[in-house]
Amino acid sequence: MTAASVAAGRAAVICAVGAALPPHTVSNADLTARLNTTDEWIRSRTGITQRHVAGADLSTTDLAVRAGAQALADTEPVTVEALVVATTTPDRCCPATAPAVATRLGLTGIPAYDLAAGCTGFLYALATAAGLIAAGAVGTVLVIGADRLATLPDPEDRTTVPLFGDGAGAVVLRHGSADEAGALGPVVLGSDGTGADLIRASRTGALHMDGGEVFRHAVDRMSTASRQATAAAGWELGDIDRLVPHQANSRITAFVARTLGVPDDRQLSNIAETGNTGAASIPLLLARSAADGRLKPGHRTLLTAFGAGLTWGATTLTWPGLSPQPPTQRSRT
Repeated sequence: MTAASVAAGRAAVICAVGAALPPHTVSNADLTARLNTTDEWIRSRTGITQRHVAGADLSTTDLAVRAGAQALADTEPVTVEALVVATTTPDRCCPATAPAVATRLGLTGIPAYDLAAGCTGFLYALATAAGLIAAGAVGTVLVIGADRLATLPDPEDRTTVPLFGDGAGAVVLRHGSADEAGALGPVVLGSDGTGADLIRASRTGALHMDGGEVFRHAVDRMSTASRQATAAAGWELGDIDRLVPHQANSRITAFVARTLGVPDDRQLSNIAETGNTGAASIPLLLARSAADGRLKPGHRTLLTAFGAGLTWGATTLTWPGLSPQPPTQRSRT
């Protein structure tokens, strides 16, 4: 497990957020009509009541473009110099999603690339974007997490179908100083390929997951990474005003919070409305919480995630003064 931080005097600062969700929602009642399950079973084990699901006319690229456009609209005019798209569900194996997203956002010519790290992808993307800024290679990076995870499970598997939804979230990072609001703290990242089969999907097959082992690893890895990121930032766990965990399962996040000693009123969640949206999970939660007032300027914020790979990560920041709009849910781009 490693921690990376930006060079002294040149930090990566979040200056805008954006989000996009498909307009179509699938409730637990919709699922119980065709699966051998109940609303109570789903809620008690996952905390999910509905999820947004993209139709055939709404691609990962479409969602990424919408989230990116909203983030760019919610900041001062900036010249984006690089784009990173974190996704497990690109529209094609080749070429990457990011160049098409960049072109549709009017950013043709900039470096644009995909990053695959499962549900930890957004944190991995933040780290690589911060590295570009720290190195002086670019001054501003658009980071997008976008996934259509609802396409992955076997449609008849009652244990995985209820978990996943589709969406995209984005942030704009600019160069700034490490002591200003929005500056990313050290980013802790890790992986363990010996657990690769715990969450897996082949190019032609459905997603399979060992729920019990995933739960155990997720709680342990997210808790450990969170402690390391907090310590690297010079914080105590009691300093955390808001915990922003990847929205995989409400029981996982509850155990992580309990392990870290974070009170219920300091935990942010939107899993009931969105389900597990993969790499989009954390930026969607940031955008939603900032828009509804649960995340306020000055809040000392801890981000943490766990995903297939196995991968995990965590970082910190003091939340800046942003005024994001609710996630766009237009039916067409």
